[in-house]
Amino acid sequence: MCGIAGWIDYNNNISGNETILDKMQNSLERRGPDAGGMHIESHACLLHRRLIVIDPDNGKQPMRIAYNDEDYTIVYNGEIYNTQEVREELLSIGYNFKGYSDTEVILVSYIHWGEKCLEKLNGIFAFSIWDTKRQTLFMARDRMGVKPLFFYGYNNGLIFGSEIKTLLCNPIVKPQVDEEGLMEIFFVGPGRSPGNGVIKGVKELKPGECAFFSKEGLRIKRYWSLKAKEFEDNVSTAIEKTRFMLTDAIERQLISDVPLCCFLSGGLDSSIISKIASEYYKKNNMGKLSTYSVDYVDNKKYFKSNKFQPNSDDDYVKVMLNDIHSNHNYVILDNEELADALENATMARDLPGMADVDSSLILFCKEIKKDFTVALSGECADEIFGGYPWYHNKEALLEDCFPWSRTLDIRKKILKPGFLNNAEEYVHDLYMGTVRDTDKLSGESKTNSRMREMFMLNINWFMQTLLDRKDRMSMYNGLEVRVPFCDYRIVEYAFNMPWEIKAYKGREKGILREAMKGILPDSIVFRKKSPYPKTHNPIYMEKVSKKVDEIMKDSSNILSKILNHDEVYNIMQHPDEISSPWYGQLMNAAQIMAYIVQIDYWFKNYKIDIV
Repeated sequence: MCGIAGWIDYNNNISGNETILDKMQNSLERRGPDAGGMHIESHACLLHRRLIVIDPDNGKQPMRIAYNDEDYTIVYNGEIYNTQEVREELLSIGYNFKGYSDTEVILVSYIHWGEKCLEKLNGIFAFSIWDTKRQTLFMARDRMGVKPLFFYGYNNGLIFGSEIKTLLCNPIVKPQVDEEGLMEIFFVGPGRSPGNGVIKGVKELKPGECAFFSKEGLRIKRYWSLKAKEFEDNVSTAIEKTRFMLTDAIERQLISDVPLCCFLSGGLDSSIISKIASEYYKKNNMGKLSTYSVDYVDNKKYFKSNKFQPNSDDDYVKVMLNDIHSNHNYVILDNEELADALENATMARDLPGMADVDSSLILFCKEIKKDFTVALSGECADEIFGGYPWYHNKEALLEDCFPWSRTLDIRKKILKPGFLNNAEEYVHDLYMGTVRDTDKLSGESKTNSRMREMFMLNINWFMQTLLDRKDRMSMYNGLEVRVPFCDYRIVEYAFNMPWEIKAYKGREKGILREAMKGILPDSIVFRKKSPYPKTHNPIYMEKVSKKVDEIMKDSSNILSKILNHDEVYNIMQHPDEISSPWYGQLMNAAQIMAYIVQIDYWFKNYKIDIV
């Protein structure tokens, strides 16, 4: 895992801009603390920061290969999980390799197959390849969008990078936000529209897209999308295939030349990964697997059961530890530190994020990084296997809106009247765009048709927010986190699985539970879905509320002029009266206050101008 960046300018010789290039590269140092490199030509500069995971000696970047009088250079961020198979195919064709890094395999794949190399790769990636002879750039992002790739285009020029802050190190990119960007912050956030970088002019390559940049301009192409197909398997075959694909995806992602661990919350998804990983370690004499869980000071004391979070994780973690006997580590976070970390979380994401859901992860990853460089995590199972409450709530299911943000009322209330009109239209158009683009089979039932739409809404929006969070918070600490449920083969299979099989026996993630019977303890298999643990300690609400109070009392603060003070104070004083969460089940009163704090950090630290 790494950080990549580059600058192409056909009109100007940019090779002498060492100060700008150094700033761009250094902005990615947290993503790649182990090494750095640059490839500089008159009209193209490729930059890299490396986190060493595989092949320390032969995986250095930028990597350059001369072949048949042609010259190619790559910068790459990610991991390819079928590297060996692709390498063997290229060896059989006649290519040779200096090492065993996936970077070299990608570059040679591109030399041989061109853009069709993407059809060969199973992994998480964002990369750019510069063709010196043709003076063209090729960029690509993995199918599920696990790895980020932002860009900014201008007249005969392009600037790209793993993070928005990297683009902003170049004076060509201005820290400005217009009405569309403000709509994203206040009415979509902490999510983002696919491809939208919020900062004016900044775009992101969408999942499953590649791009070509030349003197003729930028051409973006979708190389992968989910297609509706007839599901030909019965329940027993679906159970068997689900189990096999998950096991294969997890075992492929356990390959590493540096220490690796697993997140373990006691929930179904992380327990599946930890169990399969533990068995793999035993089978291959790799010693004991290490696992990590997170909680907060005094959380048990203040925990209140609700329909979203019916029970805490502690007892279930113990069940798993008795089963897999891993070397387990409990990370207990301090609530005041959690509030203080909101600033670093904003800087890591380059945008306001999921409040303490982000800041807790950044602190959690900081602790893990002390002993490990790679971790596996259970994100994305809920999106593809129907785990969220809104998949099972008929009222939410049938509404024409994003189910995790069914009303914009609370968002509109905290803003002064007249600020950002037409929010409903803006958000509804985004929602309808995804619904219209969902591929379906003619003649399928209304239930399965709607579930396809829900699937696409979840993986294009909610899942992207979580993947964005996981990449940014982990890489800020130089920790690589892999997400096996995002294997595109599993996603394709789940997309075409009829709802009555996916929700087998009427349960959320029913097929997944059935696939794990006899493998996981029954109490884990049948545990009701419980989200990522958040703090329930009132100290946290008090601290973020105090920060918001300071923001509103500062008449020079841009947010003080935007916020409806009465409504914000009403949330502080009556936190339990919020009837609908801001964003999913994890963002209520305390998180709304924290989100405002993050917006403030964003405006100040990035010197954002409204245009």
